[in-house]
Amino acid sequence: DNTVADAVLDRLVHNAHRIELAGDSMRKQRASPLLTPAENGETYNP
Repeated sequence: DNTVADAVLDRLVHNAHRIELAGDSMRKQRASPLLTPAENGETYNP
């Protein structure tokens, strides 16, 4: 039911804490063998 889903999400968002993380994403590290560095958003800086 849309009304129930809306109520549940309101409660989740209202009681949520935002956590900001620094550093590279683990998703990039796992995806890097499948993509070239350019496709993975990496740049080469010697």
